[in-house]
Amino acid sequence: MNSITISKTTSSLTTRMHTQYKQQPAHMTSLEVAEICGKPHNDILKAIRKMEPAWERVSLGKFSQSSRKVIQPNGGVREFPCYELTKTETLYIATKFRDEERAKLVLRWEQLEMERLAQHQSMRLLTTKQEVLHESEEIVGEQLDEVNEESDGCLTVSEIAAVYNMTAHDLNSFLVDMKIQRWRCGQYRLLPKYEGLGLTADRLNVSYSLKGKLKYETYLVWTEKGRDFITNLIENGHGWD
Repeated sequence: MNSITISKTTSSLTTRMHTQYKQQPAHMTSLEVAEICGKPHNDILKAIRKMEPAWERVSLGKFSQSSRKVIQPNGGVREFPCYELTKTETLYIATKFRDEERAKLVLRWEQLEMERLAQHQSMRLLTTKQEVLHESEEIVGEQLDEVNEESDGCLTVSEIAAVYNMTAHDLNSFLVDMKIQRWRCGQYRLLPKYEGLGLTADRLNVSYSLKGKLKYETYLVWTEKGRDFITNLIENGHGWD
């Protein structure tokens, strides 16, 4: 009796979630665009407002405006006006940005689409725990293979550090001291001077919280060229001879 009730409830919930999924396309706020690109939000707003008339003439629609409440360092809450942009609108705005900034936005949208794909797949009515695990592992595995193709063959900091009997923390600290990388937005990133040289790639890691929610984390891995760079840095005091 209980199993029948659960089945009916789940089916009804799944139907509602599918409807919501179709009715609510993914959006990115201008605040997130500013954070990803490392630009002041006011500059992003100015760019959007400047480009909106041309967009309106072609698409016959304006950008969607909204607001977000942000916690201030003093503990207060401030409400910021912002735009909610679709993927197409975001990439249109990004045509005025630098190549690196556009690349970051493309990767973020790819991540958002992966999240929506995983969410969409999880809405399917699966009858056993084994099916749920098998389904999610297949989806995430296939997507990870595509996203992480560029980082195939790259080395983690831990793998490089082990050669010198160092910990990952020690090597990361060394690279920070040598002004090769810095800690930013919860992860180590190369300083602008070393970006675009083929030293590193981004690798996406997917895990689950205790409640079964997908968690995404991007971190740097080092190419063979990057490994040689670190080797010369440690042994000779500079990246290349």
